[in-house]
Amino acid sequence: MGVIINIFKLPELRKRVLFTLAMLAVYRFGVFVAVPGVDRTVMDDIVRQGAGGFLGYLNMFSGGALSNLSVFALGIMPYISASIIMQLMTAVIPRLEMLSKEGETGRRKINQYSRYGTVFLSVIQGWFMATWLESQNAPGQTLVLDPGLPFRLMTILTLTAGTCFIMWLGEQITEKGIGNGISLIIFAGIVADLPVALYQLWQKTQDDPENFGPMFIAILGALVVAVIAFVVIMERGQRRIQVQYAKRVVGRQMFGGNANYLPLRLNSAGVIPPIFASSILMFPSQIAGMTGSSSMQWFSNALRYDGWLYLTAFVGLVIFFTFFYTSLQFNPVDVADNLKKQNASIPGIRPGKRTAEYIDFILTRLTFAGAWYIAAVCVLPTLLQTKFNVPFYYGGTSLLIVVGVALDTAQQIESHLVTRSYEGFAGPGGPRIRGRRG
Repeated sequence: MGVIINIFKLPELRKRVLFTLAMLAVYRFGVFVAVPGVDRTVMDDIVRQGAGGFLGYLNMFSGGALSNLSVFALGIMPYISASIIMQLMTAVIPRLEMLSKEGETGRRKINQYSRYGTVFLSVIQGWFMATWLESQNAPGQTLVLDPGLPFRLMTILTLTAGTCFIMWLGEQITEKGIGNGISLIIFAGIVADLPVALYQLWQKTQDDPENFGPMFIAILGALVVAVIAFVVIMERGQRRIQVQYAKRVVGRQMFGGNANYLPLRLNSAGVIPPIFASSILMFPSQIAGMTGSSSMQWFSNALRYDGWLYLTAFVGLVIFFTFFYTSLQFNPVDVADNLKKQNASIPGIRPGKRTAEYIDFILTRLTFAGAWYIAAVCVLPTLLQTKFNVPFYYGGTSLLIVVGVALDTAQQIESHLVTRSYEGFAGPGGPRIRGRRG
């Protein structure tokens, strides 16, 4: 309680927190603003029927906007996709790689390209969305009241504007609020379903007290706490490599000679691997729903959300994307060159090539463990839901996002408090919170 009071004692931190809450409230309000010319009730029924597939996945990341057919129905996924594409292109296109090394100016330019890519992807996805909405009209089920080209153009314009507005909200939160704006928007959309999940669990205890009695609820609560604690420990886990700086004399003063650490995180890829893996495995369902192809429908049925083929393919893709994305985010050769330029070295390791090989060796082992950790956390809730009928309402990807964003935001708040001589979340003398970035 004292920490909350300290937050509101600091004018700057209080202003940032209140601004963040206000922007998130605007986002949640927009989730209930419907696209013109559609029946939200029919759409809600369609999304509920596909809760375990691609529609449920999109609805989760849009914070329920898809089931409401809101102007935010596309969510922030086009922006995330555009940002990831730009990161991939930066690694393979020399011009973009040079631009990324130009500091703040280059970063702003790349962000501008990401915004253009967001608009482009939103237009394409908006067209597919409008076409798919029209295809859902059937005898006794009218989703689109007046189908045709005007409806498609209006839907594309509305959904693209909604995504751009969410992107703007996220950037405003990052600049003027607390935490990463895009991550907080996804976080808010996922957490918004928590009251509904708790109500559904309470309803089960009333309808079936024999199977969902106090003992079952206690075991489920302990399991949830254990999984969250495990995720927190793994997200904060890192291997610190000692780095020794050489002494140098400038005039009559001696600088350097001190030791520091190079932190290598256990999970350097974050939530990108499960997002990519889920998107690829849900793609056949999306194509089958939009085209009605029998071959794609067969492929979609083979990759059922609760099937062993899906789970096996998901684990394999998560491991692949963990290594792939970590290699894009962290280059041992560049790190070794930077250490050499700073007259720093790892004790017992020669600078240059040997240092790069040593860092790569440690990073590979950490990434291997991190990949299996991500896969385990993402698969466990699915197994509990589908194989053992446990009402574990949050999927593994959602859990990783919620815990990771909470850690990052708490770490930023604590940094503001500690900088101004206030106690952190752990109290006086307690350990400091480390977010996913260090």
